Amino acid sequence: MKITLIGYGKMGREIEKAAVERGHEIALIIDVDNQADFNSVAFLSATDVAIEFTRPESAYANYQKCFERHIPVVAGTTGWLQHLEAIQKACREQQQTFFYASNYSMGVNLFFMLNQHLAKWMNRFSEYDVRMEEIHHIHKIDAPSGTAITLAEDIVTSIDRKSRNNLLIESKREGEIPGIHEVFYESETDSISIRHEAKNRKGFALGAVLAAEFIHGKTGFFTMNDLLQF
Repeated sequence: MKITLIGYGKMGREIEKAAVERGHEIALIIDVDNQADFNSVAFLSATDVAIEFTRPESAYANYQKCFERHIPVVAGTTGWLQHLEAIQKACREQQQTFFYASNYSMGVNLFFMLNQHLAKWMNRFSEYDVRMEEIHHIHKIDAPSGTAITLAEDIVTSIDRKSRNNLLIESKREGEIPGIHEVFYESETDSISIRHEAKNRKGFALGAVLAAEFIHGKTGFFTMNDLLQF
């Protein structure tokens, strides 16, 4: 499979390594300095899937450029979800292909499932309050993180006493931390917590490449639930 990387920061480089290790070819790398390559032959005719990890303010425009050329997209940028409905509509009405995950790590997606089940159980126990904490590297712009937002949405869906307005999410930006997410349930007598800590970026990169493999030859809007068959 021939992959175009849109964004060539630390994640882009990790994705390149993971893709090559799995036998794929990097057809093109598009970054801030070569935006004209969206019109290049390598992008138009030699790209099976584009994997995009850039910044929230540029992500949606990048997706539109891919859709104009009917290039399937794996979207790794967070912070642009105000455009999600437009993306889903394009997939339905224009037969576009788009894969979105707030986090591509397999471990994080297992953590999502654990969080969902725990929230359903804790809905019965009003003596426990729930809060969240997320820590990322200093280069991450959006806060709370996309992963934290997914965790929060699953909590407020299951716990009647909580809404996005009264669920505390503490966001910290420190050093080069790849990502730590923790959910706390606390009562007067004890505390329960679940935690995921990424050791490096390799898990995110592998998940993005697996997503690209999954959507190759498909049309529609897909998530990690489709890939992992949860």
